[in-house]
Amino acid sequence: MSTESIEIRVSGLPIQIVRKDIKNLHLGVYPPHGRVRVAAPLIVSDDAVRLAVISRLGWIKRQRAKFKGQPRQSKREMVSGESHYFQGRRYRLRVIEHKGTAKVIVRNKSIIELHARSETTARERELALQRWYRQQLKTLIPPLLEKWQTTLGIQVADWRIKKMKTKWGACNTKARRIWLNLELAKSPVQCLEYIIVHELVHFLVRHHNDQFTKYMDQALPHWRLYREELNCLPLGHERWGY
Repeated sequence: MSTESIEIRVSGLPIQIVRKDIKNLHLGVYPPHGRVRVAAPLIVSDDAVRLAVISRLGWIKRQRAKFKGQPRQSKREMVSGESHYFQGRRYRLRVIEHKGTAKVIVRNKSIIELHARSETTARERELALQRWYRQQLKTLIPPLLEKWQTTLGIQVADWRIKKMKTKWGACNTKARRIWLNLELAKSPVQCLEYIIVHELVHFLVRHHNDQFTKYMDQALPHWRLYREELNCLPLGHERWGY
């Protein structure tokens, strides 16, 4: 798919316009700083995009304010005493010297132990924790996916876990595949469930329109609360890119 990208300013805000061979215009505000991006059909003019942005300035400013006020973790050094999240709960990390393969143990409701060799680097300890997060998601996802595929009458061919920087989930309706962000291991289970339902509903309705919202309301009436809870979790220290 051919694309072209330019930047304009609307009311002082930089707006990235990416033109693609698509039918509808899509406007998004992305973490961590509220970057505004518009995906527009090739035939839509800059003036038309500008009008679309102006019509949603109130919503854009509210989204940017949310990102600005959202707590952020400092860069993780993977040392004892740091805060790390699992299923919406904050834990203190306890690093324990261990001669074998690195492993992670949840000791109680407040401690995550990371057993690793003394010579491991911070990056190696981080990767060990990420592997553990992935294992937890591989246990949590299948029953939720089975439940909602049955409920919605949808069958996916494949699902995968991926570390993503701008999306909690994604789907490819042609390949019948969904991706779920590795970071969801840090969120409450109901937030993971919300993202699974969200991606499955995209197999029924491609865009975030009124019909999409109707399906979400029918399937998961409290989905807005789960979305808000998800978006209020501390953002990780990332080199965000798009």
